[in-house]
Amino acid sequence: MIEIFGISFSIMGLLPSIASVLVYSIPAGPGWFLASGFIFVVGLAMVFDETSSFAVQEDSCAAGRSRFSYAYFWWLVLVDTFLRIANHSESFELPFMNFVVIIATVIALPIGARHHRNNAHYIFAETANLTTWPTGWTFMLSWLSPIWTIGAFDSCVHLSEEATRPNKAVPFGILTSIGSCWFFGFIIMIVLAASINPDLESVTGTKFGQPMAQIYYDAVGKNGTIGLMCLLFLTQFLMGISILVAASRQTWAFSRDGALPFSAFFRPISQRFGFIPLRAIWGCAFLAVVLGLLTLIAPAAAQALFSLAVAGNNLAWGVPIFARVVWGQKKFVPGPFYTGDRFSVPVAWTAIVFLIFGTLLAMFPVEGPNPTPESMNYTVVITGAVWIGALTYYYADARNWFTGPKITIADEQLTEEQQVAIRAKGFEEILTTENRGNGGRDADVEGA
Repeated sequence: MIEIFGISFSIMGLLPSIASVLVYSIPAGPGWFLASGFIFVVGLAMVFDETSSFAVQEDSCAAGRSRFSYAYFWWLVLVDTFLRIANHSESFELPFMNFVVIIATVIALPIGARHHRNNAHYIFAETANLTTWPTGWTFMLSWLSPIWTIGAFDSCVHLSEEATRPNKAVPFGILTSIGSCWFFGFIIMIVLAASINPDLESVTGTKFGQPMAQIYYDAVGKNGTIGLMCLLFLTQFLMGISILVAASRQTWAFSRDGALPFSAFFRPISQRFGFIPLRAIWGCAFLAVVLGLLTLIAPAAAQALFSLAVAGNNLAWGVPIFARVVWGQKKFVPGPFYTGDRFSVPVAWTAIVFLIFGTLLAMFPVEGPNPTPESMNYTVVITGAVWIGALTYYYADARNWFTGPKITIADEQLTEEQQVAIRAKGFEEILTTENRGNGGRDADVEGA
């Protein structure tokens, strides 16, 4: 269970992610505590009420547009990929480095800024509005910071098939990773508010191009800033490896079920490299490089990628919760974690409403209601293209042959309880003769 938590928390990369989206927090005020609470409700709706069936991104806000920046990004993706292939442990980047950089920042900033720390009223009672939106709506836009930062807790689900007792390990990983980010993120926000220069425009418009670097510089000087930023860079680099673990597992799982184009190509497991989905890993790395090309277009394109992650996650989480409370409540079988009949449905609807709100929030231009072509939020275009493309692929072709998840182990390897559960959910047709004997796995192993 600790490894599942470690993968999720390391993907979130709490402090590097907060640094990446300070552009949303500083002009609007901290909405961390409230937004994180709603995200925790989403986690409750998922793990307490949706996990009974567990049987078996580049920093877009600070993306550079130069060819050198893209080449550097391409090189990092390549190194991440080789390190991921060389290391067979799923816990390559446990939360150790995340906690190191958090502790270093929480200690260094207050000490370095001890002669000019902001008072409690400034930290807890003042807000800012550096946009042309009304102050109330600007505060809501600040929720984008925790919504994006804590947006990787579902990576626990991607690794459920490799976890021991996943119906307990996955809920534990989801809730502890959200709760950790909620608590430690709030502490970080307090420290940043105490140490930041009250002239916020000078921080957002820093010559360093990164507000976090300016906050470090004002508190600990040049050498301290270099050291802390190097820790941030290292942690964010290791985040990439953890993301590749979760993304490649998800890609492989979809390919195993035939749900992706070229599924037959991505499905095989490499025995030579330690029974890992080698083709899926390289496929995810290639896709990252292609998506990185959007950052060469304009900052608006990079921001759209950031918001697409929010909108895509919210849709993926919201649909099963919505389907359960609208169509599946009567046949729903609770898992080991359950909020009870009294709270289950209210928790689910609260999560659904918040996810819809978060999706709409991600579509708004950040700077104000009258955007220019350069400041426009094009998320609706990219998100719409992805959703329409997926629906078109399904209705034009996939619905003719896709039958849902597949069982890839032999019937005799399933316990009687598991077989009963599978048939109770109406999946008995996927217990085909192809899964008997060796489970049909030999054909999906390369280098055997």
